[in-house]
Amino acid sequence: MLRLLKTLYSIANVLIIFGMLSVHFVLKERSYLDALRFYAMPLPIIIVVVFLLSIFLRNRRYNIIIAGILLVIWLGRSFKIHIPESIKPSDLEVVFWNASRDNGFEEAFKLIENIPDVCVLVESKRNDIKLFQKKYPNYYFYKSDTEIYIFSKSRIEIEKDTTSNHNTTVINFKSFGLNFYAIDVSGSTDVPRTWELGFVNKNITTSPKTMLLGDFNVPFESINLKEIKANFNHAFNEKGNGFRETWFWNIPLLSLDHIWASKDLEILKTEKINTFKSDHCLLKTYIRK
Repeated sequence: MLRLLKTLYSIANVLIIFGMLSVHFVLKERSYLDALRFYAMPLPIIIVVVFLLSIFLRNRRYNIIIAGILLVIWLGRSFKIHIPESIKPSDLEVVFWNASRDNGFEEAFKLIENIPDVCVLVESKRNDIKLFQKKYPNYYFYKSDTEIYIFSKSRIEIEKDTTSNHNTTVINFKSFGLNFYAIDVSGSTDVPRTWELGFVNKNITTSPKTMLLGDFNVPFESINLKEIKANFNHAFNEKGNGFRETWFWNIPLLSLDHIWASKDLEILKTEKINTFKSDHCLLKTYIRK
């Protein structure tokens, strides 16, 4: 009986590992259900599961080898090492943060220990814009109806503020001579990301001097980012250090938050700031026009 149980466990071990690897590397987002499984199985989760399964195996060597290979793949994908460029006073400091509905501009400014040139918050708490305007009379603010707040040291010109039927918002604004898009993609599990990223792609342009700041609610590996990857550089991939993943509670599981810059802009330095004020890390990048 014990031998039978061990045999069944060994078979289950193989099937579980094969299933997880198939979802992550092959099936990915081919269907709505595949996509849900893909998002739920980032490489760190698969590595932990493969390792834990090995504890109850007599011959655990293969599990450990698989976990080791996956660890190397994950580190190669996600862990970045770059030498940052020197920052000049004329360079722009741009910040994005999913504030988790508990934080506002003051918390963001404290985290980065200064006031940036441009700051976009999504899922922010209610910021008292009138009070902020009194405190920072020389700066500019914009509040959308969908919990997105924009701050800039230069005048903000709103070109378009649009929301999909499933609560994905894209705000196109201009400031500092750049074309910005503040993006918050719906995180509802019953809404296919393909729909919402399609909405994003339809509402952004690939014009020069353009930046995308947002919570895209898909990891960097998502096929739904293919069009954006073709036209923009990823700020953290270009000049970040450490793990790229921005979610969950400082554990590097998924790269949901992104800053992208058109290829005519020079990315000088990108920082990911860990915090327990939100389940998302804050992103800060420096741009030279």
